[in-house]
Amino acid sequence: MTEPGNRRTHPRHDLDDLLTHAVRLSIVAALADVDRAEFALVRDSVEITDPMLSKQVALLEQAGYVGVHKGRVARRTRTWLTLTPNGQAAYRRHIHALQAIAGLTSNDAD
Repeated sequence: MTEPGNRRTHPRHDLDDLLTHAVRLSIVAALADVDRAEFALVRDSVEITDPMLSKQVALLEQAGYVGVHKGRVARRTRTWLTLTPNGQAAYRRHIHALQAIAGLTSNDAD
């Protein structure tokens, strides 16, 4: 048991609360390796509805993790999503924390 004032070293403390939600983590992961992605592509790849994606993107945008850009293509309005530098950093930290937790678990099993 950790006493008050002691440094917390378990990797779970590095998890990003916003990214512990599976849908938000999936959205960020879908954006992590691309410059930008169209809203419909992210919706389809994450397998969620338009309203669900809109709601989760709004939370990620408010946190500064995702940028939303609108434009017109062939008379149709399109929405593109990008992962901001802050979003990239949060995603990397979160993934490293998950890997560290998994490493602790697999080491304990040996």
